[in-house]
Amino acid sequence: MTTAPATALPPDDQKRGWYKRNEIAITPWLFLAPAILFFAVYVIIPIGQSFWISFHEWDGLGEATWVGTDNYERLLFDDRKFNTSFWNNLKWLVLYLLAIPLGLFISLFLNQTVRGIRLYKSLFFFPFVISQVVVGLVFSWFYLPREGLLNAILAVFGAGPVNILGDPTLATYGIIAAGLWPQTAYCMILYLTGLNAVDPEQVEAARLDGAKGWRMLWYVILPQLKPATFIAFVVTIIGALRSFDLISVMTNGGPFGSTRVLSFYMFEESLSEFGFRMGYGAAIAVVLFFIMLGFIVYFLWSMYQDEKGAH
Repeated sequence: MTTAPATALPPDDQKRGWYKRNEIAITPWLFLAPAILFFAVYVIIPIGQSFWISFHEWDGLGEATWVGTDNYERLLFDDRKFNTSFWNNLKWLVLYLLAIPLGLFISLFLNQTVRGIRLYKSLFFFPFVISQVVVGLVFSWFYLPREGLLNAILAVFGAGPVNILGDPTLATYGIIAAGLWPQTAYCMILYLTGLNAVDPEQVEAARLDGAKGWRMLWYVILPQLKPATFIAFVVTIIGALRSFDLISVMTNGGPFGSTRVLSFYMFEESLSEFGFRMGYGAAIAVVLFFIMLGFIVYFLWSMYQDEKGAH
């Protein structure tokens, strides 16, 4: 008497086709396929093309000339504009992170059940829904040396007029302050959403144990807001590194190139009327890409380690 091998399919499965037998495993990939295709065509392939172009000297129209690593050597060792842009990006990175604690404390204030709180939420949410170009124009008017509201306020306290956007030592900080306004609103929204998911039983248990104020925030609330904090860090860092529109609207890289950042310098070299150096602009883009990638990989690794430790 012979027996069927252990790997033989049941009679019903033998009658069905390959797709029917693997339908549960295949169906999710069929739904993901269009998104993967678009991501590959519009993100992955252009990234690869940027790497390739960065090794060439090219004006965007004619024939590209292979120059190897010359663009990178000139960029890292001989270009003062790149140094200025890089250090300005570091300033953006450090100061832009202030949006996270500011957004947290505003969300804690707005997470109340008092009369009129919806109106306050709407007012704090407003900067997030308006365009960055509008924000840049509003702050440009706010900083005007004579007619601006800032100098009108300073005059009340007896301080002299300050030309923030015309001063090379102050202009970058003035633009960062403008960017913090909508970025803080975004972080506030993230934390308000996270506060709605805080376990009230843990909060009540901590109160019974005598925790309140900063101890309650540090040991009970913040650990439950880790997902919101992670997203806030990633989005804020990416926003700081790719800052372009505010600089373009408020100073156009001036005065004397003092407010340039890497993304704006990349645009100047690649597409401005004095540029059309596509290979050099692509090299700047590659450097900026690796800086962003380093931060993102670090945060993903930290999140993975936290999840691994939790299990």
